Amino acid sequence: MAHLTFIHGISNKPAAEELHRIWRAALLKAASPLDLDAEGVTSEMVYWADVLYAEPMPEGELESAAGTLEISVSDTEEVAIPTAGDPLERAWIEAMSDRIGVDPKTGETLEGDNTILDGDGGSTGTMADDLERIPLPGFVKDRFIKRFLRDVHHYLFNAEITPRPGETFWVQDEIRDRFVDAVKRGDTQSSPHIVVSHSMGTVIAYDCLKRVADCPKVDALITLGSPLGIDEVQDKLKPEWSRNEGFPTDKVAGEWLNVFDPKDVVSRLDPHLANDYRKAGTDVVDDQRQNHDGLWTHSLDKYFRGPVVSSRLKSMLGL
Repeated sequence: MAHLTFIHGISNKPAAEELHRIWRAALLKAASPLDLDAEGVTSEMVYWADVLYAEPMPEGELESAAGTLEISVSDTEEVAIPTAGDPLERAWIEAMSDRIGVDPKTGETLEGDNTILDGDGGSTGTMADDLERIPLPGFVKDRFIKRFLRDVHHYLFNAEITPRPGETFWVQDEIRDRFVDAVKRGDTQSSPHIVVSHSMGTVIAYDCLKRVADCPKVDALITLGSPLGIDEVQDKLKPEWSRNEGFPTDKVAGEWLNVFDPKDVVSRLDPHLANDYRKAGTDVVDDQRQNHDGLWTHSLDKYFRGPVVSSRLKSMLGL
């Protein structure tokens, strides 16, 4: 009847099959419940956490950590701030570090004005400022920021990494291959074929749909809690990306739905994508606000359970 290609976001995750189960289970508990099995909708998870992390998160820890930055307190793997000899790459690291509120040399969180906006117009502060309002141990917040910076950098700059002895990856090359292969498999399933992406996964999905020639066409794209509005991310999507022709017209046949929570520390740096990903100079991305409960609003579980995502996904599937 239809097929969904899922792709997850930043930081470590449980093993691929477990993560896939968690995403499908979240849809079952949505405001507008969606039972993919009962509706005959197939799905596949594009899993890439193992490219950057040595071992998967233990079973059950992602669900128990959903309200605490999706990082287990027991997960003590150290992540270093990226370094570069190339001046342009070094300038990007410094600019991105300033954007999220960390010292690019030490990785320490910088003091900011802690400005929090109640609307959905974006943050006047940094990611570190926004994290200050969440009552969690500082080391947990620091881990999240460092992992965000490292994961985004390593993908956009195609860094070489050895997460485990005997396994070395060029990060962008490997993850692109995984995404494109999954979309090709989805292309053989029933339509509509929809890509559903979260967090850093939205950058990967967009990059492949816009910039990888052999990536097949899909019927629709959903981005949740996306950092695609950040200038430094957009800079690394050039020359294929431009503000007036940013929509992946050749690879997305239908709509692009972008959903954000106004207090999501990842997307709130610039939550609206329509003005940055136009089609022939016209705003076409459907930016939708969805409010989540609690202080940590970035989790996929909360996006999937919300009324906007669940109802719109069902509509896009023709259910």
